[in-house]
Amino acid sequence: MKKLLPVFLIAAALVVIACSKTSKSEKFKLLTGPTWTADSLLANGIDASGPGQVLEKFKGDAKFNDDGSGTFGSYEGEWAFNNTETQITILSDSLSFPVVCNIAELKTSSLKITTVVPDKTTLQPINIRMTFKAK
Repeated sequence: MKKLLPVFLIAAALVVIACSKTSKSEKFKLLTGPTWTADSLLANGIDASGPGQVLEKFKGDAKFNDDGSGTFGSYEGEWAFNNTETQITILSDSLSFPVVCNIAELKTSSLKITTVVPDKTTLQPINIRMTFKAK
């Protein structure tokens, strides 16, 4: 029995260490793994990525870092999942409000998000759909 005591102590220590590590969810890994390249940026179903258009600054790459920081086109800021990991909130000093996006699709090679934002001039809602491909 005395010979088994060190084995039990080592096994218990390994269990404590393994349980204390915070594991990342599959969605977290899928989102933070690649750099995402904008594929389509639509506002009310129309391309809105051109000069002067509402999604122009989201054009390019998006990177969601493990620490909650990130780059989103030409924006730099922070991101967070909601509790159920069905939405992403993007915060940036360059944006006048937090952008809360619904995750329509998150796979190893594609990210599709949607949101509704107010038009700056008419205050009418703009339906946004942004799709990205893994780089």
